[in-house]
Amino acid sequence: MQSSDYKKRLKLQLIIILSIAVMSCGVPSVPTALSSLLERESIRVGTVYGAGTFYNGAEGPQGFEYELLAGFADYLGVTLDLYPFYSYEVMLEQLEEGNLDIVATGDAVTDSLKKRFAYGPAYQHVEQELIFQAGTNRPRDLADLDAPIVAVSGSSQAYLLTDIFDELNESGKAIKTNLMTTEDSDSEELLQQVANGDIAYTVADSNRLALQRRRYPNLAVAKTLDEKMPMAWALPMNQDDSVKAALIEYFGTVHQSGLFTVLEDKYFGHIRQFDYVDSRAFNYAAETSLAEYKPLFQKYAGELDWRLLAAMSYQESHWDSEAISRTGVRGLMMLTLDTASDWNVDDRTDPEQSIRGGSRYFASLLNRIPARISDPDRTWMAMASYNIGMGHLEDARVLTERQGGNPDLWVDVKRRLPQLRQKKYYRTTRYGYARGDEALQYVENIRRYYDSLVWLDEQGKI
Repeated sequence: MQSSDYKKRLKLQLIIILSIAVMSCGVPSVPTALSSLLERESIRVGTVYGAGTFYNGAEGPQGFEYELLAGFADYLGVTLDLYPFYSYEVMLEQLEEGNLDIVATGDAVTDSLKKRFAYGPAYQHVEQELIFQAGTNRPRDLADLDAPIVAVSGSSQAYLLTDIFDELNESGKAIKTNLMTTEDSDSEELLQQVANGDIAYTVADSNRLALQRRRYPNLAVAKTLDEKMPMAWALPMNQDDSVKAALIEYFGTVHQSGLFTVLEDKYFGHIRQFDYVDSRAFNYAAETSLAEYKPLFQKYAGELDWRLLAAMSYQESHWDSEAISRTGVRGLMMLTLDTASDWNVDDRTDPEQSIRGGSRYFASLLNRIPARISDPDRTWMAMASYNIGMGHLEDARVLTERQGGNPDLWVDVKRRLPQLRQKKYYRTTRYGYARGDEALQYVENIRRYYDSLVWLDEQGKI
């Protein structure tokens, strides 16, 4: 975070810029929405609870929207006053009444909402999907539905469905279904209810679907209702454009600096790809096979999260202590003969020896990552080196720097890992050819497995 002196200087600069802009128009100086906010030294923001928006995690406040909001407050040099709401409509009413400066719901913008609010720049686009339970009959059209679609009251999904049903009714098309809205469940819970068979249908944006699919692999897409809906923060309709202008500058800055890409990768990058069979098999294994090895992962995790170690082991061996690869690596942590020897592992198929050796080897790789690289980047880089070796990881970091990327950011390095398989790139590196694309997939898989294990652990299922 920035120092208080820097914040004061930034606020003064913003106020001066605003004053000059107003004076240049030849009108008397009047307070703007932004100058009032800066004088107050705080920004009042409404949001909703959710994995992609805001929640209190083990290390404090977390969430994609929260981190962007905290960055904007820091950019302005003011305090972030965050107000989580349980109701979209109550939150939007508070914005209309002037009790909030911004609303950041992690929700899409509909045409109906644009009539009520102004919006900052679109920072993402999402698809709106009609969701049903895999294994049941897939509906091809809304007119074919034989049960209600349930959506959260006041959400973009509710507005979108209202507009769609209005159009269908105006066209005279017969429909058997209807829209049901609820204040008792959020969009993530509705997805869970579809997965459990409690309700037949809901609509979700592609971000929330990706987050929930790793937990409930039987969530299936019946139909895309909108292919590209913008995500943006809402502002009061009746105020000037000064806060909107600051938002445009801020998002321009975070995009240019690469911060937005880092945050997007942190929360969504590893879950965009979905494999139904793999996700279902993993969840089943976690609830059945993991119990045998959980005490060993906990015993030898050290400063690591045992669930991360377990996720690595699943990627390596699917928790099969007798596993062996085509290259001869063996055991739960798939150790080579040399690595086993280095970490005093006599029997690679012995679960305890394998987990002890693998965890200590991974810890040593973490210690070899430059200290200036912070988590989670250092963890993902150490994980990649567990797969392809530290030398090849360094080659990818060198390529990243040569191409203008940041070699200390995983989001930049992972883009260059596949280049280690391309001759025009690997012939310029120290260690040459490597299956860097496999290392990238290796890390992304483990990140998904780890997220799932954290959730299953919190639910008391492992």
